[in-house]
Amino acid sequence: MSTIIKLFNTKTRSLEEFEPRKALQVGIYSCGPTVYHYQHLGNMRAAVFADTLHKMFVSHGYTVQHIINITDVGHIVDDADTGEDKMEKGAQREGKSVWEIAKMYTDAYFVDLQMLGITLDQYVFPRATDTIKEQTALVEALEIAGYTYETSDGIYFDTSKFATYSEFAHLDVEGLRSGARIEENSEKKNITDFALWKFSPKNGKRQMEWESKWGTGFPGWHIECSAMSMKYLGAHFDVHTGGIEHIPVHHTNEIAQSECATGMPYVNYWMHNNHLLDSTGKMSKSNGEFLTLSALHNKGYNPRAYRYFLLTAHYRKELNFSFEALDAAAIAYKKLVDFAITHNNLTGAVIITYVDMVRDALSNDLATPEAIAHLWKLMKDTGIHDADKYATLLNISDMLGLGLDTAIQQPLEISDTVHALLEARAQARASKEFALSDTIRKEIESHGFIVKDTPTGQELKKL
Repeated sequence: MSTIIKLFNTKTRSLEEFEPRKALQVGIYSCGPTVYHYQHLGNMRAAVFADTLHKMFVSHGYTVQHIINITDVGHIVDDADTGEDKMEKGAQREGKSVWEIAKMYTDAYFVDLQMLGITLDQYVFPRATDTIKEQTALVEALEIAGYTYETSDGIYFDTSKFATYSEFAHLDVEGLRSGARIEENSEKKNITDFALWKFSPKNGKRQMEWESKWGTGFPGWHIECSAMSMKYLGAHFDVHTGGIEHIPVHHTNEIAQSECATGMPYVNYWMHNNHLLDSTGKMSKSNGEFLTLSALHNKGYNPRAYRYFLLTAHYRKELNFSFEALDAAAIAYKKLVDFAITHNNLTGAVIITYVDMVRDALSNDLATPEAIAHLWKLMKDTGIHDADKYATLLNISDMLGLGLDTAIQQPLEISDTVHALLEARAQARASKEFALSDTIRKEIESHGFIVKDTPTGQELKKL
C-alpha cells in the first residue's frame, strides 16, 4: 500500500501529494445537510464523494476521523445573510415546530446514507444547535481580536481586515460591489462582510434563539462549521469537502473567521464535488420539485445502483442525470449483483493486481471512472477462475461501497414493533388515509427497513 495519494486542492488549484498532519491519521470535515427538507439527489452526490474519499483512506491503512455536520439553525435562504432562516421557513411550510422538522429530516438523511452504503458509526454527526457555546466563544475570540462590528441586526465580520479574503475563490470584490442589490444591508462596511451572530427580531420570537453577551439571537451559518470542525478536529486539520457552490461564500468565510480567530492555517486540503444536473440545470430545492433517493427506490431502483451511477463520473466533473443514464447504470450494477449471488458459495483468492489497480485509481484524486473500468476488466478476464474473481470483486466492492457482499438476501428478522407498524400501514391504506400511511412508512424506515407496495401486498426489505 505504498501508493502515493494525490488530491486536487481547491486552495492551490492543483493536484498535490497528500501529506497527513499525523502519520496514517486523517481528519476530514464534510459539509452536511441543512435539515429543512429532504435531501435531493445532488446532495447525495456530495455524500457519496465524501464516503468514497473516506473508504480510499481506509484502504491505505489510515485511521479516519470524519465529521459531517447537521445544520439545524442559522442557514439563511440566500446563503448571504438576507431572507429567512431555512429552518424557520421549513417549519412554516410543514406546520410543525423547527425542532420537529429538524429531527424528521435528519432521520430521513440518515436513512438515505444507509441506503447508499454509508456506515453511520464511522462518522460523527454534530448538530449546530448542540454547539452554540463553541460558536459564541469563537465569535467572542474574533471580537477580542478586533475583527467584528455591530449593526442593528447582528455582529459582523470585517473582511477588509483579512488581507487574503478574496484569494481562495479568486473573488472579484469590486465586481460584487458594483453588482450589489439596492436592498443590500447598508450598515455593512464591505459587500463581503458576513454575520457571525444575528439578533432575534424585536417584534417577534424565533423558535430557535439563545442568550449571548450581544443579546438574544442565533448563529450565522458560517460560524457553525468553523466551531463544529474545530471541536472535533482541532484548529488545523487535513481535509475539508463540500459542493463547489460553497467555494465563493461559505468556505471563503470559514477560512477568514477561522484563521483570524486562531492565527494559524485552517485546512490543508480543500476538495469540492461538482453539480448533478437535471434537464433544467443544477438540481436544487428552489422550485419545490426535486428527486430524492426514496423516490428512486419507490420506482424500483436499487439505491446502490445510484451510487454506481455517481461513480461513473469523476467528482470534479458535472454529471447529467437522466433516467436513461440511471437505467444503464442499474443494468450494469445488476450484472455485478447477479454474479455475486451466483458465486457466493465459492471460496477463492483475491487477485491483488486488480485490487491494486482500483486502489491506485482511487489514490489519484478519486478517479472512480478508471476504478470502474478496472472492475469490468476483471469481470471480463477469462483467465481468472470464478472463485478468485468473486473474492476480488468483493474486495473492490468494499472500496467503492457497492455492497455486493450483502447482495444475497437473508431471511428478515422483523421485530414486533415493525410488524405492528406494517399492520397499521395496511389499515391506513385500506382506509385511504394516505398521509398517515406515508408517515408510518417513514417510521418503518427509521427501523432499518424499506416498505414497497406490490400487487400482492406490502414488501419489506432491509436497508
